[in-house]
Amino acid sequence: MTVFLIPNHRKDIGYAVTCAAAAVLQESGVRVILPRPLRTDLPALAESCCFLAEDEAFSACDVVVTVGGDGTILHTARRGLSYGKPLLGVNLGRMGFLATVEVDELDKLRRLASGDYTLDRRAILTVQVSGSKQFSQTALNDVVISKQTLGQTADIRIYCDDILVNHYLGDGVVIATPTGSTAYSLSAGGPILDARIAGIVMTPLCAHSMHTPPMVFSANRRLRVKAETPFHGSVRMSCDGRSEESISSQDTIEIALADQYISLVCFNEADQFEAIDTKLKGR
Repeated sequence: MTVFLIPNHRKDIGYAVTCAAAAVLQESGVRVILPRPLRTDLPALAESCCFLAEDEAFSACDVVVTVGGDGTILHTARRGLSYGKPLLGVNLGRMGFLATVEVDELDKLRRLASGDYTLDRRAILTVQVSGSKQFSQTALNDVVISKQTLGQTADIRIYCDDILVNHYLGDGVVIATPTGSTAYSLSAGGPILDARIAGIVMTPLCAHSMHTPPMVFSANRRLRVKAETPFHGSVRMSCDGRSEESISSQDTIEIALADQYISLVCFNEADQFEAIDTKLKGR
């Protein structure tokens, strides 16, 4: 087996966890690839590991292992989407809902070499913007459409298969995958969905109404969003917390489940619910 090991240098200061993870994998007979730019930062691994350019590493590996937080997994998932390689996260972040292994559980990495794991398929969103702008993005967690400034109110209309289903005045909306239902959507009062459900959840942000429940849409639905702020101003859109895009009232945002998916390595069929129990409830 070959593993592409991707550390987040801002989380793993000095790469201590990266080196420990590489040692566990190599002791289990796994070939370890690291990003080529890190060769000078990791002299201790220069002889035992292979350092390749990103495209070469994604192509050559069987599994991608990240060392960081959920943000590192989201970033890696986007960059490696076209390669279709499964992901496993070693958590150095705060919550780590997407991570399979905590920093004190590195011995679990030995299970990769023995094939003692399953793959959990996670749905992703495809986002298409048309109008004054033309571009597309993907999201494993969520798409957030929100007002530009504190004093504004966003006016957002949601269409499902071209039928107007809701109209919100407020701070915006979060449109999330089942995986992302435990992220920003949950903080805004949205439901927790089983990550294996193929659906889309929409949660309003501080809507100016007493009757604005979250909505869950079937997997085959296509959502269309039209949004503006007072005087036909623009709103902000962000996919998985990446850099924001300014969206004008002339633009249309179309959101649907993609044909592609992300595979996460799991060592327990109930990993998502264990994470909820231990990390949300603080047990």
